[in-house]
Amino acid sequence: MSLFRRKSITAMLQEKNNASVGSLKKELGVFDLTMLGVGCVVGTGIFVLTGVAAAEHAGPGLILSFILAGIVCAFCALCYAEFASMVPVSGSAYAYSYATFGELIAWILGWDLILEYGFAASMVASGWSGYFQGLMSGFGVDIPKALSSAFDPAAGTYIDVPAVLIILLLTFVVSRGAKESTRLNSIMVIIKVAVIVLFLIVGAFYVKPSNWTPFMPFGFSGVVTGAASAFLAYIGFDVVATAAEEVKNPQKDLPRGIIWSLVICSLLYVLVTAVLTGMVPYELLNVKNPVAFGLQYINQNWVAGFISLGAIVGITTVLFVLLFGQTRLLYAIGRDGLLPKRLAKLHPKTETPATSTWITGIIVAVFAGLIPLGKLADLVSIGTLFAFVSVSLGVVILRKTRPDLERSFRVPLVPLIPLIAVVSCGYLLISLPGITWIAFMIWMAIGLCIYFFYGHKHSELGKQNNSKKS
Repeated sequence: MSLFRRKSITAMLQEKNNASVGSLKKELGVFDLTMLGVGCVVGTGIFVLTGVAAAEHAGPGLILSFILAGIVCAFCALCYAEFASMVPVSGSAYAYSYATFGELIAWILGWDLILEYGFAASMVASGWSGYFQGLMSGFGVDIPKALSSAFDPAAGTYIDVPAVLIILLLTFVVSRGAKESTRLNSIMVIIKVAVIVLFLIVGAFYVKPSNWTPFMPFGFSGVVTGAASAFLAYIGFDVVATAAEEVKNPQKDLPRGIIWSLVICSLLYVLVTAVLTGMVPYELLNVKNPVAFGLQYINQNWVAGFISLGAIVGITTVLFVLLFGQTRLLYAIGRDGLLPKRLAKLHPKTETPATSTWITGIIVAVFAGLIPLGKLADLVSIGTLFAFVSVSLGVVILRKTRPDLERSFRVPLVPLIPLIAVVSCGYLLISLPGITWIAFMIWMAIGLCIYFFYGHKHSELGKQNNSKKS
């Protein structure tokens, strides 16, 4: 039964203020949290995924795909918001599961989130490198081929230097402190939203309703497939919850930050998809830069230049938020003793988990620089969906087992909405390819080995329970 020992929520709230490794500085508000969410969600998806998903899966019906994916995410976001109002501590789904399901499940969720944030950051860094090299080539500056992409001797590439450098630069920014780094993130988010609004204004004048016919060329099944792809674009709002301990008024601000970020992102995705498929016949959109391509298609090249710059800024914010979330997750797991305690040690000046930050940055830089990660997108999806299912179930369980807990935000229509979230995410999970499940199981097997050989023995909760018995 020690595998399923649960953390008391009261103890978790006391621990974040009395941790021997120190407490994170509380300096974030609703605006900072919303910008974190928008920074992570609006990026690669809006500048890349919209074209491929429209051309291959849903056509103009991708508008419905984004609405469906947004609704599924909204149900999950409500569950995250309730947990965040009850348990405002670092770790997101990992911390929530520790209080609901017990230590082993919490570890599985934590290991799962490490997979999600780590691979996602590596993939985003590779995408950033592609956009950056395209921009540089426009100025006549070409990076040597050997240094332009991940290790592939047959193609003549050995390391993606731009991806490595941007990760290390953003790791340094994250290490400076939550307020300083989120301030820079907010500036970049405002720039990329302004660029998207510019695209919407210019593109709206070139929309031809005939391009929306047929609206669902691949049928409704194509819309559902598009929703599964579009779901990947929404990944990120849950990262907001990892900043819980650095929020000034977490019980109120965290739910608002999570929900506002999702509302803004959903609106932007639907509007961009509607304008893009109205400007350009959907079958022409199977390109890496569909938004810029759409503007070139209508001979608005001057705006396309702004879009390319906005894409680079947008993808930068995604990468920043993923690195931020990963460091806070490692901090929480290290504090619990399931990974080495040094991961939870705070820098005396910046009050940030310096060791977690730099370990995250270096590992992600190695993956992005050396390993081709194009086929691992589904691993990011399976990690996220697994976490969403756990959090949604956790809300139902705690409503039954701990109705006394203070909840400044409550999910309406429990258990209906959480169960809809579970079923929806479960459907998307079983839709993923078998090879993805095999890779996921291998990752989980590695995680279980780490837990049984290290985490279970060094668990702080286990030590506390043993001292009480003695």
